[in-house]
Amino acid sequence: MSNASTARFSRRGLLAAGGALGLGAVLAACGDGDAKDTGSDKGATPAKSGPWSFKDDRGTTVKLDKVPTNIVAFTGVAAALFDYGIEVKGVFGPTRTTNGKADVQAGDMDVSKLTIFGNKFDSFNVEQYAAFQPEVLISTTFDDAGTLWYVPEASKDKIAKLAPSVAISVYDLQMPEPLRRMAELAESLGADMKATKVVEAKKKFEAAAERLRKAAKARPEIRVLAGSAAQDVFYVSGSNYSIDLEYFKALGVNLVEPPEEAKKATGGWFETLSWENVDKYPADVIIMDDRASTIQPADITEATWKKLPAVKAGQVISRSPEPILSYDKCTPLLDNLAEAIEKAEKVG
Repeated sequence: MSNASTARFSRRGLLAAGGALGLGAVLAACGDGDAKDTGSDKGATPAKSGPWSFKDDRGTTVKLDKVPTNIVAFTGVAAALFDYGIEVKGVFGPTRTTNGKADVQAGDMDVSKLTIFGNKFDSFNVEQYAAFQPEVLISTTFDDAGTLWYVPEASKDKIAKLAPSVAISVYDLQMPEPLRRMAELAESLGADMKATKVVEAKKKFEAAAERLRKAAKARPEIRVLAGSAAQDVFYVSGSNYSIDLEYFKALGVNLVEPPEEAKKATGGWFETLSWENVDKYPADVIIMDDRASTIQPADITEATWKKLPAVKAGQVISRSPEPILSYDKCTPLLDNLAEAIEKAEKVG
């Protein structure tokens, strides 16, 4: 696939998989005109005071006179930095649910203390953002063009002029790499990576990964399907591009993999099924999209869903397609899947 087509499909694909079809126009690469690339290696320049610089996953180096404190970030990024002790004051992206509670992507943050510039896709209050006087904007990127996740295409140029941006890639990588990069970013912003909490969190992540590897090796016959539910359709995700599924596959998990032809319309991300055909792929464990934009398993009323062997056996767990990139938040994703495989009945 060409770079252009990758940029075109990746964001639309992620939104579609989240049950948000039709929300966004096709997106092109989003550059950062103010920042300059001054080095050849990715990485951070750790500092708690004085000049700050960070080379992001677009190859863009952002340099500031001091470590930024007036940070604006995509909600999931802010939640990851929070786990490392870095306070992000302003966010954009899913932060509050319709009932006012914290969105799953907000992690442990107190959302009542945050300035929210946009709570849903294509929603970003540029005037409010300008008045906030941000020092840096941080987001993830789901394509190889560096498109900033949840920064609206229509206003991205205005937003880019107000503060430099940093992008952490979550495209076509395995989970440990973006975790490492987020940790480097947090350290550059003043996080103590030798703190007991941080060190222990990484050890627990590594232990969980080993547990999942052993579970997958011991029970290779257990088929795991990654699904996402919308009103009229059901999405089956392929392992291509997603940092969690690529990592699960590398650890040996027997993932249901829709054929490339079936995923072609979405740039290789997933296959779209009608609810009548939700039983197309046999599965023993189903991991379901936990984002607020999707229908959660308990709320699915389709009879075809309720008849699935894995559903009848109670072998459905949650999945975070946009995991909060801290070791603390990613560890349960590995442990929960390992436990599901360890305990699963062969039903698919």
